[in-house]
Order: sequence, then C-alpha cells, then structure tokens
Amino acid sequence: MELLVVIAILGVLAALIASATARGRVAAHRAACASNLRQIGIALSLYANEHGGRFPETTHSNNAAKSWIYTLAPYLGNLDEARICPADPRGAERLKNGGTSYTLNSFVFNSGGFDADGNRLPAYNTVLALPRPAQTILAFIVAESKSRLSADHTHSDAWTGWATLLADIEPDRHRLGSRDQSRTNGSANYLYADGHVENIDAAKVKALADAGENIARIP
Repeated sequence: MELLVVIAILGVLAALIASATARGRVAAHRAACASNLRQIGIALSLYANEHGGRFPETTHSNNAAKSWIYTLAPYLGNLDEARICPADPRGAERLKNGGTSYTLNSFVFNSGGFDADGNRLPAYNTVLALPRPAQTILAFIVAESKSRLSADHTHSDAWTGWATLLADIEPDRHRLGSRDQSRTNGSANYLYADGHVENIDAAKVKALADAGENIARIP
C-alpha cells in the first residue's frame, strides 16, 4: 500500500513538472518572438529614417533579395535569428528557403493606389502618415499554411471574419499543446508602429473579428 502511495505521488509530481516545463517553454518562445518583433520594429524605424520616412516595399517575389526582411538586414544584428519565431513549427523550413515567420500589414505597406472608380486611396507607408502609431499594427505572425517566401504581407482588406484572418496570420501561435478547433487556445505577438509589441489572446482577436472589426485597419 505504501509503495502504491509513493508511486501515485511520483506520478503526480511528474505530471506537475511536465506541465511546468511546457509552460516555461511556451513563455520562453513567446518572449523570444516578442524580442524578434521589437528588433524588426527598430529596423523599420531606422530604414524609414534613412529613406525619407518611407517603409520598405513588400513583394510577391520568391527572390529573397527582394523581400522586406532582407531589405532590413543591414539594421538587424542576427538576421536568421530575428526572422524566425522559435515557436514556428515550420521555422527550419523557412530558414532554409529564405522565408520569415512574420508578415507585414498590407493596409500600411501596400497602401495607396486607386480604387475601382479611379480615385487615389490614402497611402500609409510612411511614418508620418499613420495617425495613431500606438494603435496601428505593422507586423503579425504569419499563418502556418503560408510556406512560400512570397507571403511577406497580409491581404487584410479581404478579412471579412475569423476564417479569412486565419488564412493570413497565426493568432494562436503561442499555446500549450495542439490547437483546438476554434483556434482560440493560445495567443500571438503583434508589432505596433510606435515600436511596442503586444501579446493578445486569440479569443480576443476572434471576438473582434466576429464583431466585424478588422484589427489590421488603420485606426
């Protein structure tokens, strides 16, 4: 009987240790990812300062030399470390093919141009054009399904709800265990135009999307 009690206690302790280890790993990955995004934010600011306030362009090209993350390479200390989120299960693949775990907000980096009636649309691809930098998202964690280098910016104007948002970004990247069907059992980091990074629960992002609010829009 005493042996059974000891075995039961050891089992409970092992489960607690495993849970604590998993939670610690998630927290460490989340912190490292946030650090990457802060570095990217600083690099974007430095680039803009040297290019008349303009942010770098994005592209659908699969040529790594044309991707924004490589445009920022001179402003990043360790490019390969900064471009890959440690929680990204496709991190090794992206590292090999020249990709990145992060994607830019098309409302900022692909703004301007003309609407269907030929009217010029507002351009927000400069630092001074953003009315509320502290509320404007510049970069997201890219969707796991996006494996190609050319997926370097979102298509935020097509976000009409949760499903279309999930096609571009990964709001539940930092989580314990596997994703649930609703995709709300985790969180993600977001880089804002004033340089700060926020970790937001996927459940909150889904609630906003379900209410018709597009978190990528310029406030």
